[in-house]
Amino acid sequence: MHRQRCTRIIATLGPSSSDVEIIKKLSDAGADVFRINMSHGSHPEIASIHAAIRDVESITGRSIGILADLQGPKLRVGVFSEGKAELVRGDEFTLDMDSKAGDKTRVCLPHPEIFQAAERGTDLLLDDGKIRLNIKKVEDKKIITEVTVGGIISNRKGVNVPNVILPLAALTEKDKKDLTFVLELGVDWIGISFVQRPEDVQEAKDIIGHRAAVLAKLEKPAALYALDEIIAISDAVMVARGDMGVELPMEEVPAKQKKIIRHARRAGKPVVVATQMLESMISSPVPTRAEVSDVANAVFDGTDAIMLSAESAAGKYPVEAVSFMDRIARKVEQEPSYRKAQSKEETRLEPTSADALSAAAKQVATTLNASVIVTYTTSGSTALRAARERPKTPLLVLTPNQNTARRLSLVWGLNSVHTKDATNFQDMIDKACQICVKYNFAKQRDRIVITAGMPFGSPGKTNVLRIARIQKYHVE
Repeated sequence: MHRQRCTRIIATLGPSSSDVEIIKKLSDAGADVFRINMSHGSHPEIASIHAAIRDVESITGRSIGILADLQGPKLRVGVFSEGKAELVRGDEFTLDMDSKAGDKTRVCLPHPEIFQAAERGTDLLLDDGKIRLNIKKVEDKKIITEVTVGGIISNRKGVNVPNVILPLAALTEKDKKDLTFVLELGVDWIGISFVQRPEDVQEAKDIIGHRAAVLAKLEKPAALYALDEIIAISDAVMVARGDMGVELPMEEVPAKQKKIIRHARRAGKPVVVATQMLESMISSPVPTRAEVSDVANAVFDGTDAIMLSAESAAGKYPVEAVSFMDRIARKVEQEPSYRKAQSKEETRLEPTSADALSAAAKQVATTLNASVIVTYTTSGSTALRAARERPKTPLLVLTPNQNTARRLSLVWGLNSVHTKDATNFQDMIDKACQICVKYNFAKQRDRIVITAGMPFGSPGKTNVLRIARIQKYHVE
């Protein structure tokens, strides 16, 4: 139950990791949340993976979060008469709405949204930025460009339009069908891809309601123009460095990553860092030194979670990749400079008893050298407040809501136990002490700090802080 680290690990499941046996190994190695990429797999296949995760949850007794990551809008060129074409630097190349097969002079671009937003001087990036076109002229159904970086382009390669807010809905028809399906399954988090505006997140939240939490993936530079507004409306955000690294100069991505983490921390919202963190482990049993430093830097910055993509979904060494992430995070968190870094970024406290008691619990636990801070919560809001204080003292969350326990598995430092709510004040103390002993968070004579809300079972009413000492609890 106690991971011995605060940074959480998200592992993507796929061909290398879709059965109960391997998912259990990933969980034992340190995976706290499992990601299902909705770009791949049929609904029956996704349902099977979901069931396997829940089986592992029953076996291990840990609350496991499931993130369903929607595909989002995909912009692609059409096809070429020979399957591909070579674009030469300095040549003119046209993108149009004609569905005929293309050649080295033109190709179909079946996305009127790009024609609406494109302007002279704008760059278009093809095939993950390998080919760059500069727009010279925009007509009604034709964009005339100059090739500034040439190369071979083949059928249906992706198109990126940097620094332009495209008039695209964040949810495609496929996304809406997938969303309905995974909500019926009972996933805990929904990842919204290619978020550009707060309205993109709100559209998803209007459909989802309270059935799942919403994670906004920040991979378009346009999202940075409304960063604080997007963070405010989201339940969590992700630094998705794949497309961000295509549309931004690569040297700008690290600073943008730190900015997003910093703003999310200030707002008290969970933040995830993703993409190519241990990319070499797709085919290698060990990561590169540079990858280890990349993961470590994300942990030092205070991210809530770090994520594996192809490394765990399709790589040869999925369990080893999770294990390395676990080792890196543990080592970083043992460094004195880690705690100093966490204390530099203060969250904005609201003038409420819940925020005041969360801040006080951290101070009291530090002063008394308490073994653990125990937080009772129903909706999860009290636990989120406790986590954003980044206390040195371990955090144990007790909740009667299994869905809450699963969602909180993505959040920094939270160790959640699904249990019945306390019935009275003494039961609150007894239950906290018993569970602390059962899961080795505390032992005989240790002090613990407890926060809760009275009357019990009332969401969002944290109004009690209690100091207790472990006595006479013997758990079989």
